[in-house]
Amino acid sequence: MKLFFVSLGCDKNLVDSEKMLALLTAHEITVTEDVREAEIIIVNTCSFIHDAKQESIETILEMAQMKEEGNCLALIVTGCLAQRYAGEIREEIPEVDAVVGTTAYDAIWEAVEKCLEGEKPCLMRDIQYMPEGLTERVAASTGHTAYLKIAEGCNKRCTYCIIPALRGNYRSVPMEELLEEAAQLARRGAKELLIIAQETTVYGMDLYQEKKLPELLKKLCEIPGIEWIRLLYCYPEEITEELLVTIKQEHKICHYLDLPIQHCCDDILKRMGRKTTKTDLIEKISMIREILPDVALRTTLISGFPGETEKQHKECVEFVADMKFDRLGVFPYSPEEGTPAAEYDGQIPEETKRQWADELMEAEQEVIFRQNEGCIGRRLSVIVDGYLPEEEVYVARSYRDAPDIDGCVFFPAAYEILSGTVLSVQVTDARGYDLIGEICSEEEE
Repeated sequence: MKLFFVSLGCDKNLVDSEKMLALLTAHEITVTEDVREAEIIIVNTCSFIHDAKQESIETILEMAQMKEEGNCLALIVTGCLAQRYAGEIREEIPEVDAVVGTTAYDAIWEAVEKCLEGEKPCLMRDIQYMPEGLTERVAASTGHTAYLKIAEGCNKRCTYCIIPALRGNYRSVPMEELLEEAAQLARRGAKELLIIAQETTVYGMDLYQEKKLPELLKKLCEIPGIEWIRLLYCYPEEITEELLVTIKQEHKICHYLDLPIQHCCDDILKRMGRKTTKTDLIEKISMIREILPDVALRTTLISGFPGETEKQHKECVEFVADMKFDRLGVFPYSPEEGTPAAEYDGQIPEETKRQWADELMEAEQEVIFRQNEGCIGRRLSVIVDGYLPEEEVYVARSYRDAPDIDGCVFFPAAYEILSGTVLSVQVTDARGYDLIGEICSEEEE
């Protein structure tokens, strides 16, 4: 049978999608890119913020229409939206044949079987359940880049976030499973591993009663074929000197840290349920840069949190300028049903939230453009992502750039270069968020 699969939302959801694909293709199901010829359609949804929820709903409705027009026998909805609104989906979109919750994705073949037998199952498990032993994956992302999800759920309980209600408490994946999964990814051609979880920095606390991320990273560095390892979702209060020293000592680990701070104002941080203060953030950033002077720091901010004042917003703009983050993303606050912050007084108008987000990005833009200009003349190790035939240039990323969210490095070459190749480029120009370069000769390297 033929399957059309849509994976929405974050990279953590993408890993679930790849594991479901592996489970399904083991039953002689083949993946098609033509939705009209598919007998099975699966939409793995996101429900983190309003825009993601809207995209998920629109995609389900689009696939429901395709079911009417094509060969579809089973339309299945999985992921966060399915977990959160299973009843509403089944009632309001009758074309949906099955709903599978976030902790039941290992039962995806059971859902398909039941649908083909004429049932309309709703497969849900306890929110704290953890599928085990699922190390096989079918790539839905670029072959040379792979995400390794080391944990599920979160214990932080930030007042704006619905994730614990959808994904449960923090549960680490056993280290031996992760090492086997990473080895399989390397064997299929992955050169860059991106370490992800709702929070990576407390990995192991639940299983081993101590932070095990440094040990995990060291063991991942031993896997043949893996050349780059990149850390995402590192909560600043959990970053330790041991972790930073491990990054410094292991040459495969990119000097890149993604630490979502969300704001800098103490009052806002407290209302958000965050565990840091402005002073904590300054001290932690200083420690990181002292141990890793060439580190690229990415962060995310929320603009227009309930009760935020113009003065507090300006404080955050100044903080961005002062801290000189290398990469930054901003999300206008989204009031999510079931979260404490959605009930707070002082909700900010949508127009103001978006204006403040623009102002934060403008402050960051100045920083990044100056930093990129400072890269001119530097030699950077890059990983090749592909070729742009119209421009006759290769597109790559340096250690400073995570895929899909950061900038790129463009360079010409007189010979063919395979995606996933790591080579050295000398930067010759900076254009906004991106760099232009040329390949260094072996003598130059």
